[in-house]
Amino acid sequence: MIEGQHIFITGGGGFIGSTLVERLIEQNTITVFDTFDRDALSGKPYANHPSLTIIKGDVLDETALATAIQGADYVVHAAAVAGIDTVARMPVKTMEINMMGTGNVLRAALSLPKLKRFIDFSTSEVFGSAAFRSTENDSSSIGAVGEARWIYAVSKLAGEHLSFSYHRQYGMPTVTLRPFNIYGPGQVGEGALHIFIRKALLNEDLIVFGDGTQIRAWCYIDDMIEGVLHVMEHPRAIGESFNIGNARAAITILGLAQMVCRVLGSQSRIVFREALSSDIELRIPSIDKSRELIDFTANIDLEEGIQRTAAWYHQHLQELPELPTIFK
Repeated sequence: MIEGQHIFITGGGGFIGSTLVERLIEQNTITVFDTFDRDALSGKPYANHPSLTIIKGDVLDETALATAIQGADYVVHAAAVAGIDTVARMPVKTMEINMMGTGNVLRAALSLPKLKRFIDFSTSEVFGSAAFRSTENDSSSIGAVGEARWIYAVSKLAGEHLSFSYHRQYGMPTVTLRPFNIYGPGQVGEGALHIFIRKALLNEDLIVFGDGTQIRAWCYIDDMIEGVLHVMEHPRAIGESFNIGNARAAITILGLAQMVCRVLGSQSRIVFREALSSDIELRIPSIDKSRELIDFTANIDLEEGIQRTAAWYHQHLQELPELPTIFK
């Protein structure tokens, strides 16, 4: 168990980062460094916790970053531009924040005298358009230059290489995580499952882009946080990369929409629209390395995760920001 530590989280105001804060705040001191373009933290009951320091800052601001990170024992780098619609609108910002920002955080962390772990959040997108039981050592696969989806993937893959390079050259205790379709209470921005749930609760149309045969494996947020905690604590995690996902929760996008309607008793219609960009046809991780090296396995099945997520959204629908226009 991690106790009495100073944990610095870039992107700590986001969905995963804020959930990690909730898990660790009672036993540790936490500094969140975030622009709060996506804010899943401010309305949470622990937002004013005395052990939490919130700094509104940009990872492109090297001076502010270098000051804010001082004293940290752990650095969790979750700040990034994400979401296909957002990336398509801001490709330059995506590349700058995801690549240069990662370099800035690594450089700032290099000055820390007692750094125990640097955790870099990458993405399952680095496996390309078809990934079945992909292992951490499989070759990355990136699509055509200029295609929005691959702008994000390339920027995150560059961050992976940079993090590993800091481990190799400087001995920094880095770890890379590749999350596979994380969902759950408090998710903000884009993400098919939380959008399906929000709309199903209101009996509104569920929009499926493409023909709905795309296959994903869905991982509940609590399992994701367990994965983060495992790599923060396990000595065998240093210098490695890990898939964090739930291979047993694989389903087509159409099947997912149908399951949400069934589980929630929704009267929503399923409506098909043309795909927004090149799509991922198949994405299922191998989690063998995570299980064998750091003893991590996702446990929450998809129906239970949908029920838990829907219960939270049912309570908070009135206070949530509007969904992106493309999903309406």
